[in-house]
Amino acid sequence: MTGQLHWAWLVAAVSFITLIGAAGFRAVPSVLIDPLHEEFGWSRTTISAAVSINLVLFGVISPFAAALMDRLGMRRVVAGALVLVAAGSGLTVFMTASWQLLLCWGVLVGVGTGSMSMAFVATVTGRWFVRHRGLVSGILTAAGATGQLIFLPLVAALATAQGWRVPALVVAGAALAVVPLVLAFLRDDPSDVGTTALGATGTSVPLVVTGSSAARAVRVLREAARTRTFWLLAGGFAICGASTNGLVGTHFVAAAHDHGMPHTTAASLLALVGIFDVAGTILSGWLTDRLDPRVLLGGYYTLRGLSLMVLPALFAPDTQPSMWVFIIFYGLDWIATVPPTVALCRNRFGDAGPVVFGWVFASHQVGAALAAVGAGAVRDVRGSYDLAWFIAGGLCVAAALLSLSIRPIRDPSRVETRR
Repeated sequence: MTGQLHWAWLVAAVSFITLIGAAGFRAVPSVLIDPLHEEFGWSRTTISAAVSINLVLFGVISPFAAALMDRLGMRRVVAGALVLVAAGSGLTVFMTASWQLLLCWGVLVGVGTGSMSMAFVATVTGRWFVRHRGLVSGILTAAGATGQLIFLPLVAALATAQGWRVPALVVAGAALAVVPLVLAFLRDDPSDVGTTALGATGTSVPLVVTGSSAARAVRVLREAARTRTFWLLAGGFAICGASTNGLVGTHFVAAAHDHGMPHTTAASLLALVGIFDVAGTILSGWLTDRLDPRVLLGGYYTLRGLSLMVLPALFAPDTQPSMWVFIIFYGLDWIATVPPTVALCRNRFGDAGPVVFGWVFASHQVGAALAAVGAGAVRDVRGSYDLAWFIAGGLCVAAALLSLSIRPIRDPSRVETRR
């Protein structure tokens, strides 16, 4: 305890700040597609490939990072990840060839942000919270939207006024500024400060992990992959990634600009998605503590799919009322899927839940990567993003069906080990 404040809330606050940074760092390339295309002449497909590498690694690294946190602790892993992000972003100012973009924004920033992804949320809430677990999952997930809200307008304004190198250096400095907070205040387990998880009724026993973290991550995947639930969750979350980070997060600004909207206006609209996502994701966390998460996912995906199908008709040189409706509606649904997905992983897979969610989140980022490259290719070939929006909308309806196909669990203490 710190006075009357439980240590869990302090850990959650530091985690929130860290996740704000991770989301903001990863969102920057979407604003720089046109500036990089204009300066270097690289195609949008090439630039989107760097975003795709970033998205894939952001997901694929997640389960390994979760396993590494079990062995080395969250504080060491997160601090190292922030340094890696700073290096990747800072080195981009020296780029002269497209492969360097793939290395810096793709590999270095992808690995760094992937170590602070949604599996980090599952680890923090699993170790530090029993009461309010769903709510805190929603709050920490909303940090991603808050990071987007802070960084996107700033990056767009700086890139327009000063060129794209200035925002790249801002990202590097911001990542380094978070490191002291992580080292000073993030704690790996309640026992480190002589307390228990918030709402716990007994003495907490720290999870002790020996052996290779990578081997444990692979072993958890092998066991989870034997279950039907894992594949239904992974399939739905892959579509979630394709319809958010991969398509809207990467290409919304460029698509709006195709219809005559200024980059700064389009970036501000995308940031507004983040404002409403904060409310939507926190509400989703609150609902997850009270309702069947399978039903929540089915509703979220259905509504998202319908909104994407009408989006092509809403683009215009200025912001019409119908676009404001889309921004509000889509924002509320943006990543509301995370709290119920985390809850399903925890309920079905027990202590391995954070690592399982890491693998489910990896599928999210694979879907995002495919959508990022695919939408860029659609734009290059057809001269319009319209087909990409329609495909994504149809896939979201399929994700709703996958989520509703997950069998209800009658015994909350049961952990799935087989089909």
